[in-house]
Amino acid sequence: MSHPTEPAVHTEFTTPTTTHWVLILSCPDRPGIVHAVAGMLAEHGGNITESQQFGDPLSGLFFMRVQVESAAERADLAGAMAVLAARFDMTWDLDVVGRPIRTLVMGSTAEHCLNDLAFRQRSENLPIDIVAVVSNHTVLAELAEFYGIPFHHVPVTREKRADAEAQLLALVRELGVELVVLGRYMQILSDDLCRELAGRVINIHHSFLPSFKGARPYAQAHERGVKLIGATAHYVTGDLDEGPIIEQDVERVDHTRHVDELMRLGQDVERRALARAVRWHAEHRVLLDGHRTIVFR
Repeated sequence: MSHPTEPAVHTEFTTPTTTHWVLILSCPDRPGIVHAVAGMLAEHGGNITESQQFGDPLSGLFFMRVQVESAAERADLAGAMAVLAARFDMTWDLDVVGRPIRTLVMGSTAEHCLNDLAFRQRSENLPIDIVAVVSNHTVLAELAEFYGIPFHHVPVTREKRADAEAQLLALVRELGVELVVLGRYMQILSDDLCRELAGRVINIHHSFLPSFKGARPYAQAHERGVKLIGATAHYVTGDLDEGPIIEQDVERVDHTRHVDELMRLGQDVERRALARAVRWHAEHRVLLDGHRTIVFR
């Protein structure tokens, strides 16, 4: 006697969605920090995919960057980190790996830095989202329009400098800007503005050996027969061009190079150094150590 076939019962299992997190921290160096952080992440089902750490014997500080895949919610990880932070006196930050950070680029008349960053954002997955271009001239308006980036002309005069900086800060707050890049912006930021945006402004400038300041630096370098030209990307502070250095690059030259060639090579070096500094900042690879930086490349 045959029996009707009962329908099979299927049990579906769903895999929790994981997020790739990046955690950075610094604190006074002491035993047990790595063990505590790794243990906390393991308790939250974390699989560490990248980990770097450095103890600075000069400052006595410990620095760490960890990438971890976990199904834990941000609130849970942040709560656990708050407990560790209280225990070890940590400064820390937690973000999603690869999240484009909202960026504002400032420039004057030179186009090479803005063009390079906008191109890398579009073609090389540079993890930034350029939400605005601000300039004290109108030269960059056409380039910004080409990339579909809103352009803001903010003239700067000695009498109106405070008004111009107030407009900039209003834009930063309105657009939720996380990073300001000075891509050959030929104006000095006030001490108050530098303090307001501390650790969030990156500048690029030429760096010759010896250094030439003032007008026509490439012509001065050519006249002195320099053998190295370069560029320095650094965080902006109230001390002109003396903020913590993120990246530097150089190019060898000789007596056959004309001034226009030095300028072309210099712009190329500036692009490279600035792009690396912006990428490392956006990927949370740069930690401040007083007047220095720790860069986990």
